[in-house]
Amino acid sequence: MPAMEKEPLFSAKNALSLLSALAMAIAAIVLFRSLPFLHNIGYFEIFIVSLLSSATIFIPLPGFAIVLGASAYLNPVLLGIAAGLGSGIGEISGYLAGFAGSGAVSRFRSFVSHKAQIEKYGAFAIFVLAFIPNPAFDLAGIAAGAIRMRWWEFLLASCSGKILRYILLAHFGIWTSSLFF
Repeated sequence: MPAMEKEPLFSAKNALSLLSALAMAIAAIVLFRSLPFLHNIGYFEIFIVSLLSSATIFIPLPGFAIVLGASAYLNPVLLGIAAGLGSGIGEISGYLAGFAGSGAVSRFRSFVSHKAQIEKYGAFAIFVLAFIPNPAFDLAGIAAGAIRMRWWEFLLASCSGKILRYILLAHFGIWTSSLFF
């Protein structure tokens, strides 16, 4: 097996990714500031949008963008809690898909990796995978269902990781907004 080359920490690819994330954050904040009807969005609406964006398996919806935009006028802690709970509950769709059968994704390397991590570390692995920006979290939910992790354990770990992530994201939105507006 050939040795994997380490990618440098500061590469053009990493810089482009960071600039893209910053551009999306600014775009979300500008959108929320320029469209007055979006200022009527409250915590319940944030919860629903986050729930729906996480309930779609393998179809990415930018639920994080609404959190960034709403951070301009909502309390970041309450915003993170609403978004994290909605997102964590929405992840149950992946868990249920795995509980029903994981045959369709069992050949993916990241599914196998997530499954091994969850078997080894349990709910802590779900918490960490929910906390970090992880586009393959659906596979973690499917793996958790496939190994028959207790649903409440999955839900608690998923919600906890997502709440922490969205609180930090809301604070990032406030910081970004203060730089440009």
